[in-house]
Amino acid sequence: MGGRDLETIRDSLREHVNALAVDIGPRTPLNDNSLVRAANYIHSVFEDAGLSVTEQAYQYYAQWVTNVIGTHRKAAGASAYYVVGAHYDTVRGTRGADDNASAVAVMLELAQRLSYKRLKAPVLFAAFTLEEPPAYLTGHQGSRIFVRNCQTSGDRVLGAIILEMVGYTAPRQHYPYLARWPGYPAEGNFIGIIANWRSWRFGRAVLRGFRKNTDLPVESLFLPFNGRLLPETRLSDHASFWDAGLPGLWSRIPPSSAIRTITFPATRLTPLISHSWLSWSKARTCAA
Repeated sequence: MGGRDLETIRDSLREHVNALAVDIGPRTPLNDNSLVRAANYIHSVFEDAGLSVTEQAYQYYAQWVTNVIGTHRKAAGASAYYVVGAHYDTVRGTRGADDNASAVAVMLELAQRLSYKRLKAPVLFAAFTLEEPPAYLTGHQGSRIFVRNCQTSGDRVLGAIILEMVGYTAPRQHYPYLARWPGYPAEGNFIGIIANWRSWRFGRAVLRGFRKNTDLPVESLFLPFNGRLLPETRLSDHASFWDAGLPGLWSRIPPSSAIRTITFPATRLTPLISHSWLSWSKARTCAA
């Protein structure tokens, strides 16, 4: 990938992050029309990428919220597919540039770059609403609505990759007590792939794809009991898939930080994630 192409990707990522974190700002049910504006933006980008777009709307107390689903043409009409997802809401009072506009930007760029590729695996791109508290772990969480709809319709999720907070690195990484033993890097500048044991085969296939990019450090953690021994590993939409017995991965730069800045220093990750996804889709038989 040439420097000019990389610069184009970087500009596109900044545009997405600015649209969500600057133009819209905090994206919560308490901020008038903020979730609607964010959903409309994501919908338009999916449409411009040539994806078939649907909205999974449901009622959250006195208002309606929605998951935005972009379907790759390979997945049109498919009842079994892979999911690439990211939540677009924020913690109250934050603009959510890192958490989670950074991951939404990566997902949107990935959708645009793969929309006309001849993928061998059917793929849905899912922008989830209401991942943050107080909806987290309740029946109102967007990813749990998505999973329940899949189960009701008889669809089968072959594997879900949930992107989270890929715009912030740290010179020193702090780990939960039990995670200090395996000898993970002291610097928080790598992508972490977190999976439960049920997702082991799927996770190993994705991990092999990521490791084809030597410029992108990657570490993995596979957990028993759906991560309940390390509650910090359940803090995103992948837990909705785990709890339903479906394979799912959490892909993120590891620092847990309350800092949700407007800066976006990790734009180099997008082409690497794109390449990793392509590598993994070629090896999909290992994950299926």
